Amino acid sequence: MSFAYAAWMCRTWMCRALAVLTLLIAGLTAAAAQQTTLSLDPARTSVNFTLGAALHTVHGTFRAKPGTLQINPAAGRVSGEIEVDAKSGETGSGMRDRKMHKDVLQSEQYPEISFRPDRFEGALAAQGKSSVKVHGMFRLHGVDREIMVPADVEMAADHWSATVHFSVPYVKWGMQNPSTLFLRVSDGVDIELVAGGSVQHSAANSGSAQ
Repeated sequence: MSFAYAAWMCRTWMCRALAVLTLLIAGLTAAAAQQTTLSLDPARTSVNFTLGAALHTVHGTFRAKPGTLQINPAAGRVSGEIEVDAKSGETGSGMRDRKMHKDVLQSEQYPEISFRPDRFEGALAAQGKSSVKVHGMFRLHGVDREIMVPADVEMAADHWSATVHFSVPYVKWGMQNPSTLFLRVSDGVDIELVAGGSVQHSAANSGSAQ
């Protein structure tokens, strides 16, 4: 092989490598510039809670309000709010619900429960299922607390769904335990959030989801 031919081959492969690298950088840049907006549909969303008790486990639900989340997948940033109507909480027992709202949640005074995420850890797939951890501020009983929760997310072209499980040590957080002489309940409550809605993609600006 002549020196001239070898030099030509080298230049050819270098050009190809540079072309591939350029396309890769362009693709990563385009992905980083994309922002995903998740609209939360209350009809596709349920907030379920479970409270352990001496005689039987108490199950209940809350209703979520419409909302949106803005996600920058490349940066691992998320903003927005998931808001729950505290007054909507019910367990199937009118007497128990009245006690819950009056003595524990004090929902007349604190009518909203919310989660404001700010970042997530893990890879969020544009299509299909992902498992991530979401960090943010959880507001309950008028107080914001920092939490990190696991989330199983499924993304499609035009819709999304997610399931989040976490525990709330409500007594440790300063709320009243509704136990009585004849009924003892746990100091913590388990929460399951099943959320869903529509998806929109747009170019991210410098002030979004940071």
